[in-house]
Amino acid sequence: MLQSSPSTPPPECDTPVCDPVSLEIIRGAIAAAQAEMEALLERTAISAFIREKKDFYTALFDADGVMAVGSMVPIFGDMTGPVFEKFPADTMQPGDLYWYNDCYGSRGAVSHSNDQVLLAPVFRNGRRCAFVMSWAHFADIGGIRPGSISPDATEIFQEGIIVPVTKLIDAGQTNEAALSIFHRNSRFPEQSNGDMRALMASVDLGVRRVGEIIDRFGADVVADAFDQLLARTRRLVRTKLAETFDYGTHSFTDAIDGDGHGNGPFKIRFSLSREKGSDGEDRFTFDATETDDQAPGPVNYLMNEGVPGMALGLYYLGGDPAQVCNAGGPNAIDAVKLREGSLLAPRFPAPLGMRGLTAMRVISAMSGLVNVAKGEAPAANSAYVISIMRGNFRNEAGELERFLLADGIGVGYGARPDADGIDAVYFVAQENYPVEFLELGYPVRLRTYGIAQDSGGAGRHRGGCGIVREYEVMAEDAVLAVRIDSVKNPPWGIDGGQGGGSGRAIVNPGTDREQVLAPLSDGNRLVRGDILRIETGGGGGHGHPFDRPVGKVIEDVLGGFVSPEAARSLYGVVMEGNRVDADATVAARAERPAHRRFHRQEYVDVLS
Repeated sequence: MLQSSPSTPPPECDTPVCDPVSLEIIRGAIAAAQAEMEALLERTAISAFIREKKDFYTALFDADGVMAVGSMVPIFGDMTGPVFEKFPADTMQPGDLYWYNDCYGSRGAVSHSNDQVLLAPVFRNGRRCAFVMSWAHFADIGGIRPGSISPDATEIFQEGIIVPVTKLIDAGQTNEAALSIFHRNSRFPEQSNGDMRALMASVDLGVRRVGEIIDRFGADVVADAFDQLLARTRRLVRTKLAETFDYGTHSFTDAIDGDGHGNGPFKIRFSLSREKGSDGEDRFTFDATETDDQAPGPVNYLMNEGVPGMALGLYYLGGDPAQVCNAGGPNAIDAVKLREGSLLAPRFPAPLGMRGLTAMRVISAMSGLVNVAKGEAPAANSAYVISIMRGNFRNEAGELERFLLADGIGVGYGARPDADGIDAVYFVAQENYPVEFLELGYPVRLRTYGIAQDSGGAGRHRGGCGIVREYEVMAEDAVLAVRIDSVKNPPWGIDGGQGGGSGRAIVNPGTDREQVLAPLSDGNRLVRGDILRIETGGGGGHGHPFDRPVGKVIEDVLGGFVSPEAARSLYGVVMEGNRVDADATVAARAERPAHRRFHRQEYVDVLS
């Protein structure tokens, strides 16, 4: 069993060096620096997954490598620790830059090999004052198939080149040989080179901006500001944990369907315990040791020990602009227990490429854990869908040219206690590809792009709806990988809300050549003229559907989110054309179905 205790929280000074006004100015300044780093990366990267999908992440750390401000991405952990183990902080110099994508070597700080991490120290007057980091998903780094991610993978070596912690720049001198080896392993080296240059430029900008903040306020004031922001977030999260979780142990179980190799479902089992420590202070322990064993296929998620606290911290911060996403969340949890050999702590060299599927279910399981206590977290969400199309098309010169289209497609998120779930969301601040971009950049034509009707779980607050995308293949040939989860285990609804709908992928729908694809599969062959239809799942509902105001149901029907048939059968609202049959609706809602706490295909008291 793996067990960790987060970093010791920073001491709180009786007389802080940084005054309250300066603290808020510094908080805004470092957040602005981070945002500028992300803007530069977005505007200068080459690959679509960074430039259009926005699959990147930046963060700023204090002089000891503790995250002071980061993006709202709750699936990453300690990013600096792996670097310090090989290159002690006291040996670093101005101009150094460190690089890695080694998932196992970083203990899940980076959780699949496509993600490249760059980290640089910030010095002033010979003093190490901070670190800045940029991270981004690279489209292809070698491996078993173009895109480096495939349901076919059975070990991480099939998912591309592994870069251990490496000093990429030594006091201003770039290790061009290391970069050459890396780019040579990509099927699209020009794209890989451009993305790396963008990532390096983002870090360089962060070093300069943080240095300017230190020049303005002084190293001691900035260091104290970082300590105060960390302490503030930790206090808030621990206060909220105490409000949510009574003394004792609280548990929740969720599941993913399978691994693409005929195995599954895989259960994710979480517990959070609260007890009094010997010092009289509360002690919070997160335990995932009962989670099922690791999968042969690539859905394993090497969950860093900082992830549970980060996820809970972001939930409690609730998007409050006065708060900062930082290591205060992970530091609020006293211990994290994982079991080596499990789905969340797999043994090397288990494949990890499609870990995003499991990470999304982890987020829903965290919401379930909060809900079985006294919290009011959202219902479950679907895991965003990935389709990877690779093949050959004829360019304007009539020559065959290789292409790689990796398209992450949005889904519906779970309804909240006081609001509907969000429709058509990929993940956090990331985006769906626009139609114009897809058609200009790839040999496909979008025939349909819209909301997947009836995919959101019914409830007083409706679950978010998924998406329908229908592609006409304009390439000469293509091989398709698809990743869809929550078919056998749909996102759960809560307190009367019903589970969300499932996704599916179909080739040539409605014809005599129709083929329904396995939801987690690769090697699906397509040719010019084929139609690929992908429907994504929705989020679970919250509250009994019969409590949804009739006017809201009408809006959903007229907006295409809910069909008239579902309005009648699920919400008890009878439509005649575009109008409500008031008498029939009153009669229908008088026959109110009973419900239990959770819903996944049927109402149950406990998900197990």
